[in-house]
Amino acid sequence: MKLRLDDLALFGGRPAFPAPVHIGVPNIGDRKRFLKSVNDILDRRYLSNRGPVAREFERQVAELVEVEHCVATCNATAALQLAIRAAGLTGEVIVPSFTFPATPHSVHWLGLTPVFCDVDPSGNIDVDRLGSVLTRRASGIMAVHLWGRPCNVDRLAEFAAAHGLKLLYDSAHAFGCSAGGRMIGGFGDAEVFSFHATKVVNSFEGGALVTNDDSLAERARSLSNFGIVSESEVAEPGTNAKMSEVAAAMGLASLAAMPAFVARNRENHEAYQAELAGVPGLRVLDFDHRERNNYQYVVLDVDVAIAGVSRDVLTDALRAENIMGRRYFTPGCHRTAAYRDRVHAPMPGTEELAERLVVLPSGTATTPRDIAVLCQVVRFVVSHAAEVAASMSDQVRAGVEAL
Repeated sequence: MKLRLDDLALFGGRPAFPAPVHIGVPNIGDRKRFLKSVNDILDRRYLSNRGPVAREFERQVAELVEVEHCVATCNATAALQLAIRAAGLTGEVIVPSFTFPATPHSVHWLGLTPVFCDVDPSGNIDVDRLGSVLTRRASGIMAVHLWGRPCNVDRLAEFAAAHGLKLLYDSAHAFGCSAGGRMIGGFGDAEVFSFHATKVVNSFEGGALVTNDDSLAERARSLSNFGIVSESEVAEPGTNAKMSEVAAAMGLASLAAMPAFVARNRENHEAYQAELAGVPGLRVLDFDHRERNNYQYVVLDVDVAIAGVSRDVLTDALRAENIMGRRYFTPGCHRTAAYRDRVHAPMPGTEELAERLVVLPSGTATTPRDIAVLCQVVRFVVSHAAEVAASMSDQVRAGVEAL
């Protein structure tokens, strides 16, 4: 169907979708398998405290990412905190400014200071800028494999070793991905995955610390269970970060279905690339196809100088159509209310990406028709950029006058 300007919801038309189409709608694996496992759990009456289902989930995660140890947790933020504490970090921890707030929050909540570093054009921490934010108080780096695209792991390892720093990775986006032919999970001192409902593999809510360091894993496991090391000994103050049996059952069902989830994600990503190829000023960020990828995030880069429409105008136009694209991550963490009162180095890379990028709906809940309709709207908005931008300006002015 050929669109006209008055077909857009901004101009009084009916939204392209009757209900909101969100990013991160959970992937659901084999329900029968999951429900059978839940019934088995109830029959055993073993619901938590690292039961057999949680241990099997840990085993399968460790096997998939090719590491020695996996400590499953109730969420990824708890796993990040365990990694920080188990690695013995103190003082300052360098983190990227372009990330989800959980990254710096995990540092701050343990009484340490997150120090923000700018990112390179890929969105990953800029190794060339690490030296400019490094102080004598720094004990570690927590890098992020943004959207499953790996950091420069070799250069980060070299920098960390040269300065006596621990190296952790927030790998929330990167489960099932690889870097240089090696599975993400075995880099640095430890890595952390998220199994939140929105991730490619989910355990309702969950996470995991993975490592090849025997002593770090042992300490993390103890810390996740109140610091208990035996029936009669509590070695140090810990927390309760354990994954429940039911969450682990969902994780196992999700792991079993992961190949199908990834295949669907890849089909969606390729559909977006095909539908938006040649649209001036728009680029769907690609993956390195020499590596393993989970294809979870469809990230659209909007160059306003060429497209004639900004990322924000495009996103607002899509939202009027019930297409709920997300401005990940806007603003950068250093500009949020939680951290903007601190002194930071300039973050030009973060500032630019925070103005250009939007994540579009994908996953098993997103159909080929959804993508076709969504991309038709995107193409139309860009081809009528001046009219759409003018309509937005008129609405803003009307809102101001009504105040």
